[in-house]
Amino acid sequence: MKIERTARRVSVTALTALAGMHVAWGTGSSWPLPDREALSDAVVGRPDMPGPVACHVVAGALGAAALLVAGQPRRHPALSRLGAAGVAGVLGVRGAAGLAGRTDLLSPGSVSARFRRLDRLAYSPLCLALATSTAVAVATRRSH
Repeated sequence: MKIERTARRVSVTALTALAGMHVAWGTGSSWPLPDREALSDAVVGRPDMPGPVACHVVAGALGAAALLVAGQPRRHPALSRLGAAGVAGVLGVRGAAGLAGRTDLLSPGSVSARFRRLDRLAYSPLCLALATSTAVAVATRRSH
């Protein structure tokens, strides 16, 4: 199905790109902002940027999510579908919490005004869009 392939590609590409950003942040990059302080305020919502281990753990989780949405492990399609459905659920909860202005319930301390504004304008809608594309990919995936 074309819709399933497109939805899967959108989700896998975005999750992989986000994983890459977290790897870069874990190695000290402040991209796309000029310094780590601005990055932390905009992306984390507090003055202290998480350390390399936390950034790499998030990158690993996003990479694993991309693999599940891509249909891995192929030998266990039920596990892949269940995992991808979980990815859609987590992204949906994250997106809904952000739109409600309550990301701090999921990530305590994420309260800066800049973060809250960006969360409502960009991060939460992105999470909801990825939740939707992932759910479409899972719902239309054929059993092997």
